[in-house]
Amino acid sequence: MKKVLVLTLILFYNFNFSQNQQDIYNIIDNVSAERIQQDIQTLVDFGTRNTFSDTISETRGIGAARRWIKSEFDNISKNCDNCLEVFYQKDFVSKEGNSRVPHDAWVVNVVAIQKGTKYPNRYVIMSGDIDSRASNTMNFTIDAPGANDNASGMAGTIEAARVLSKYEFESSIVYVGLSGEEQGLFGGAGLAKYAKDNNWDIIGVLNNDMIGNIKGVDGVIDNRTFRIFSEPVPANETERQRTLRRFYGGEVDGISRQLARYIYKNTKTYMPEMNPMMVYRLDRFGRGGHHRPFNDLGFAGVRIMEAHENYTQQHQDIREENGIKYGDVIEHVNFGYAKKLTAVNAINLASLGWAPPAPKEVAIGGVVEPSAKFKWDKIEGANGYKIYWRDTTSPTWDNSRYVGDVTEFTLDGIVIDNYFFGIAAVGENGFESPVVFPNKVMR
Repeated sequence: MKKVLVLTLILFYNFNFSQNQQDIYNIIDNVSAERIQQDIQTLVDFGTRNTFSDTISETRGIGAARRWIKSEFDNISKNCDNCLEVFYQKDFVSKEGNSRVPHDAWVVNVVAIQKGTKYPNRYVIMSGDIDSRASNTMNFTIDAPGANDNASGMAGTIEAARVLSKYEFESSIVYVGLSGEEQGLFGGAGLAKYAKDNNWDIIGVLNNDMIGNIKGVDGVIDNRTFRIFSEPVPANETERQRTLRRFYGGEVDGISRQLARYIYKNTKTYMPEMNPMMVYRLDRFGRGGHHRPFNDLGFAGVRIMEAHENYTQQHQDIREENGIKYGDVIEHVNFGYAKKLTAVNAINLASLGWAPPAPKEVAIGGVVEPSAKFKWDKIEGANGYKIYWRDTTSPTWDNSRYVGDVTEFTLDGIVIDNYFFGIAAVGENGFESPVVFPNKVMR
């Protein structure tokens, strides 16, 4: 009788998971390149979206752009029975002490929150940047269409909201347009502080900055590869955590790196035609993006972007010199590619939104033993747990074992010295939390 019950539960689990997998494929199919193109064109048509540009005009400048973005989120909400809470979040930025701020101004973000049904205070965030710039970021009147940088990321965020608003999720999803990126990541810093002040439990931040270019300045054309930038360990870790890492490992296993691995695995599972490229850096060499302010406060966050940048088409006045056309104009955006990267975001938002919380405490033991031992805290909503392990030189979780609804387990024959390990919670629907690297040691 017991065997029959177990078999029934397995069959029920597999049926549930296959049904939810179909939802993931439907999400991919429902992302529209045409809608993304229309939204990029609308954003480009505002002429400039420099953070310090006109805020009064209805047709030009950052003010008109953010009002249009809010109206799009409002319309999406109306079509899903007011499922989005849409609002402005703003902070005042002063010229004093800021070399890239031409005058005092409000930096205004546009936020749309799709509240979770079970864990409303757990948030996964997708962001794009509203603002654009020309060669001189202090020039806020010249045309700066910012088609790829970053109307593409903003349009992708709006499109993800359109598609995912048709579903319900256990955790909350935030779609946000951030301002002030080009002058010093002001919008991200403001929202990160807002999240901290309001005790948001952030699962992860997916910062999309330039997701529409497929032809690099080096001549490479590639519409399948994209980069996931992630810092190795939290910027605000304690001295004790640093000391423990020296003896037990984890120098490439911080929460942002686990989020990057989650996105990599999910993309390989559901969009195998894509080539996710994990880059072991906070951002591009010496440069920054809007996930960094979240990282600074200890939140998991990554940057998702194209693999091949073209520097003649970003941060440039529109002009032609020596036969080269400069400027971030819409003609350079590949909408099919922007659709793919929007789908990458959407399926990961959905998977995280449907997954149970991750264990907070994971203990590991097995020193001078032929087995690795684990204990973790029980998670409400988890149907079971999965142990992951990999070679210490591997960038990805290559081995796993589902161990059921238990809170401790021993992997016999696996020597603790030779691998890195982690634990993920698994829901009844089959969706998993990000992997948690051990944060305690058992003796």
